[in-house]
Amino acid sequence: MTEYDIDDLQEKISIARDQIGKRIVGQSDVLEQLLVCILADGNALLESNPGLGKTTMVRTVAEVTDLQFSRIQNTPDLMPSDITGTEIIRESETGRDFVFEKGPVFANVVLADEINRATPKTQAALLEAMQEKQVTAAGETYQLPSPFFILATQNPIDQSGTYTLPEAQTDRFMMKLLVEYPDFDEESRIVDMFTSGAKQVPVERVLAREEIRAAQEFVREVPIADDIRDRVVRLVQRTRDADEIDYGASPRASMALVLASKARAFLRGRSHVASEDIEALAAPVLRHRIVLDFRAEREGRTTDDAVADLLAE
Repeated sequence: MTEYDIDDLQEKISIARDQIGKRIVGQSDVLEQLLVCILADGNALLESNPGLGKTTMVRTVAEVTDLQFSRIQNTPDLMPSDITGTEIIRESETGRDFVFEKGPVFANVVLADEINRATPKTQAALLEAMQEKQVTAAGETYQLPSPFFILATQNPIDQSGTYTLPEAQTDRFMMKLLVEYPDFDEESRIVDMFTSGAKQVPVERVLAREEIRAAQEFVREVPIADDIRDRVVRLVQRTRDADEIDYGASPRASMALVLASKARAFLRGRSHVASEDIEALAAPVLRHRIVLDFRAEREGRTTDDAVADLLAE
């Protein structure tokens, strides 16, 4: 493997972030968390109302990082084979052969657009890819490209025509990111940007896939103090016995929060994990992994409120 300098990688990632910012106005926290997922080799779920730039953000990330991009537009009639691929009959000199035609999941960055509009059967087709980085079809196992990320978008689940993601699938997303409406100044910039001049702001490709893999290796080597690691474990364990939480997070959440915190420290040019990393990422890592009881929901509490209270403890 080629030797990479950690400072050079951090600088290139910073440049890539600036390039994405040319096309995405505001949403700095969401963009940082999305890059954290990529550096930590995790999947991300982006939720917002339609029209807030989720698809554009994911596509732009792929453009500046030299990663193969694929998009799956989820609809109720989408079949699992439309995602993973299917065997087809192909004529050859020796006769007819069955050949596996790879589906759109065979890419580095897979945008599963409006994932909660697909039926549960089709949603489940992504489970093996998200966890094992492979696809099994017709008894054969096919490895997915490296690096590999599922970056899914969804509309709020109370909108018509959506199917709630099963707990086993949401747990495989390292973070759930909430994309909020822009403020007045940001929306004015967006209107000016996309209603004058070129239809799409150009961005430069500054980060190669080999450099992303190298950065992922460096992220895992970022040290974390025992007391900060223990704080993560205690936080996740408290989600299992807190009064207002019916269902808490699994050990996968502890691993995700530690690894994401390492990635955030790397992204910010620090050589170690700090408490601020835990506090900044606790909600994105935990909000989709816990379920509040009916009393908390009746009072208008959110999972982010519950996580904030546990952090304060």
